[in-house]
Amino acid sequence: QVRLVQSGGGLVQPGTSLRLSCVISGPNFRLHPLTWHRAVPGKQRELVAEISSSGATNYADSVKGRFTISRDNVRTTVYLQMNSLKSEDTAVYYCKISYKGNDYWGQGTQVTVSS
Repeated sequence: QVRLVQSGGGLVQPGTSLRLSCVISGPNFRLHPLTWHRAVPGKQRELVAEISSSGATNYADSVKGRFTISRDNVRTTVYLQMNSLKSEDTAVYYCKISYKGNDYWGQGTQVTVSS
């Protein structure tokens, strides 16, 4: 059984930082690429960042230079460090793993950036 449990998020002021965590159980964690996505009402879910099994990373242009995705293969956790947050980063954030042809999502966590 694949299970993703997210933590982190909340209400922060512009320019500050947050770290999201996602603990994944079930598959052989170290073999799979991992991604973070975000969703706002009325818009399609957006890919924010991805990290391969070897640690290579890729980011959406909107977060490049501000967000960092990382993984801890011992703790089977993927992180999203978000710095210099902007109001437009306000969204529900989801972690995801693709395993045996299926996508598995975390429960989502709200990030609100507002003064």
